[in-house]
Amino acid sequence: MSSIVDRLEEEILVLDGAMGTELQKRGLEVGDCPEELNLTHPKILKEIHSSYVKAGSDIIQTNTFGANRLKLAEYNLAHKIEKINQQAVKLATEVAGDDVFISASIGPTGKLLEPLGDLSFQQAYHVFGEQAQILEAAGADLINIETMTDLQEARAALIAVKEKTSLPVIINLTYEENLKTMTGTDPQTAITVFEALGADVIGANCSLGPKKLVEIIKLMGQYTATPLCVQPNAGLPVLNENNETIFPMEALEMANYIPQFIEAGVNIIGGCCGSTPEYINLAKKKVVDITPASRIKKKETTLASRTKRVVISDNLPTRIIGERINPTGREELSHQLADEKMELVAKEASNQVQAGADILDVNVGVPQIDQAQAMKLALNTVHNVVDIPVSIDTTNQEVLEAGLQTIVGKPLINSVTGEEESLNTVLPLAKKYGAAVLGLTLDEDGIPATAQGRLKVAKKILNRAQQLGIKRENVLIDTLTLAASAEQDKVLETIKAIELIKEELGLATVLGVSNISYGLPAREEVNTAFLAMAIQAGLNAPILDPTNKAMQATLKASDLLVNRDLQGQNYLNHYSNQEERKKEEKEEKLETTDSLTKLYHLVLEGDKDNIISEIEQALTDHQALEIINQALIPGIKEVGAKYDEGTYFLPQLMMSAETMQEAFTKLRPILQEEDNQQTIGRVLLATVKGDIHDIGKNIVKVMLENNGFEIIDLGKDVANDKIITKAIEQEVDLVGLSALMTTTMPNMEKITMILKEKAPEIKILLGGAVVTRDYANNIGADGYAQNAVEAVKKATELINNSKN
Repeated sequence: MSSIVDRLEEEILVLDGAMGTELQKRGLEVGDCPEELNLTHPKILKEIHSSYVKAGSDIIQTNTFGANRLKLAEYNLAHKIEKINQQAVKLATEVAGDDVFISASIGPTGKLLEPLGDLSFQQAYHVFGEQAQILEAAGADLINIETMTDLQEARAALIAVKEKTSLPVIINLTYEENLKTMTGTDPQTAITVFEALGADVIGANCSLGPKKLVEIIKLMGQYTATPLCVQPNAGLPVLNENNETIFPMEALEMANYIPQFIEAGVNIIGGCCGSTPEYINLAKKKVVDITPASRIKKKETTLASRTKRVVISDNLPTRIIGERINPTGREELSHQLADEKMELVAKEASNQVQAGADILDVNVGVPQIDQAQAMKLALNTVHNVVDIPVSIDTTNQEVLEAGLQTIVGKPLINSVTGEEESLNTVLPLAKKYGAAVLGLTLDEDGIPATAQGRLKVAKKILNRAQQLGIKRENVLIDTLTLAASAEQDKVLETIKAIELIKEELGLATVLGVSNISYGLPAREEVNTAFLAMAIQAGLNAPILDPTNKAMQATLKASDLLVNRDLQGQNYLNHYSNQEERKKEEKEEKLETTDSLTKLYHLVLEGDKDNIISEIEQALTDHQALEIINQALIPGIKEVGAKYDEGTYFLPQLMMSAETMQEAFTKLRPILQEEDNQQTIGRVLLATVKGDIHDIGKNIVKVMLENNGFEIIDLGKDVANDKIITKAIEQEVDLVGLSALMTTTMPNMEKITMILKEKAPEIKILLGGAVVTRDYANNIGADGYAQNAVEAVKKATELINNSKN
């Protein structure tokens, strides 16, 4: 049988459909571990696999979606991880025959990675790597990483599978109605990250029906030539006339979207929740003898954060790499890094982005500190306050790898040289972690005196990178700036070297600008003149201080003159906004002198490092309740508004919530002394019986606590009777129920029915990935919340209305 990667160039392959809903049809009990059925009910699994093979599937998936160590531990089955995964592959293989590929399904851990949660990158990496190795050894043909909601967890899984196995890999994220993941990643950013990590196929599955997934695949197809995969749900779950949870879209209706997927450039078509063998059969008939649409990707250098991609190109404006997160010659920043305090890092990150930085260089090179830990803390801080990509600036291998594990997105490594030790250390890490790399044109003999010499080193770096499988667009070159005061005759060699790199290699170029004026008076004049010369020669991304107005002005004017600023838009905007910005800065400065306004902004910015000291200052003039009502609550409400409008995502939401928690911890004892404790109401939260997923519920808990609610959290997989009994005993105002699986949704109805009978005064609010507003209405619940921000609004409304 030909390799799957080869076949994808010539034909569209059909994956199978749903596993979970097919198991439910055959009597899977709520609360059972679906993967344990590989051991207890092998005939059922083979029957499902066989139905998809008969329907025409070219690829069938193993029943291993939740068979990682962390998920199995929820059912006390971690000790059976090998048996469950091995048996899953065996059952699929026995049915597949010689012409059907066995795809091993790997799903998420059910936990959020740091800094959003408690799971470290290394822990996730080991969990995914362990499962992947078992699946490969058992005979799987490829791995399908699917239903990932967080880019960082997806990175950990993809890196682990690529490192620990030799199998082709599909990587699928799941998207929400706004065409972003739960943590804010859009399809084009995902493409940037996964391509650099070497994914063989990239796609989207679950969460949405085919109509929305057509939009996502179209977006992906515009940014990549990598094969694409789509696995839509059969619509969103609803209740039928028998009060059973179903996915409403019929097979024929689903299949009608297949021509649109084909036109968008898809290479693999399958199905997710609710899809059936009938749909797969229709899909197979529609793709027979059809060649995948041709897609050509531009060869662009692209970096990414969790939520934003930045393209570096000769046809686009010059990108600024902000240099100010660097302790060299900066005593205060050095002290803070040594003390693991990130106040100045956060401030510099925010200020540089506001000034126009496109990428932030992060250097923590303070002697005699734990630089790996400092890099981790600094990068997490940068992630929390800004949304642009990062350049990891270090020559230390341990620090570099710590940074590469922490970073969310596709970073730039600053840097690698032409020295053998550097090439052998840095390039393998860049390949493994999907980073772009900045090559410095120096080697064991130092910096070549001529432009030709520097070109030679650049060619060596590029050649070695490509030998490892790093694409040429992921290699940038720094031709090195030498001080004009010491080596005036070498200044033009740097400029000539940029021109040669462009002419002969076509690579993006980076340059540290300010070293040119070292030891000279009036340094700014020298720096701006040199920057203009470098941009004219082809410089793409200078490393500079973006808050320096002269440098900004020179850069904008240079881009205009070399035709890299379309119709002078950036130049005109820069100057038309200056007066307005001065006025805003003046007003902002006046506003933030008030302690309550400062606290409001600290919550808005998620600055938990400074919230306590500012509260202590505010308490000299204000009571605790006043601080809460006039600063903290308005701040978190504004965060919610920004989340609703799509300018904030889950990371910012969580950081602001954690900042609020720090504030409340400080203020709670004072409120007790003032006898001024006030709550909107008492809320009981629980994930219903049979559902071991509680990420969403935990986020709602944090948001409700920080908006003035008293919370009783019963956890996950909670029995119906316990929820009902506790709600009545504790005299709660509202019960919040969460479910992530369609199999557990009926428990919501049972709880709602009994509570409405026994305690009609208690309001019931539903949420969870598979729950809908219609479902909540149909079963008699009082409300539905799509996310944590809406949960706060709805809970407030329900409780206030019931008390009035």
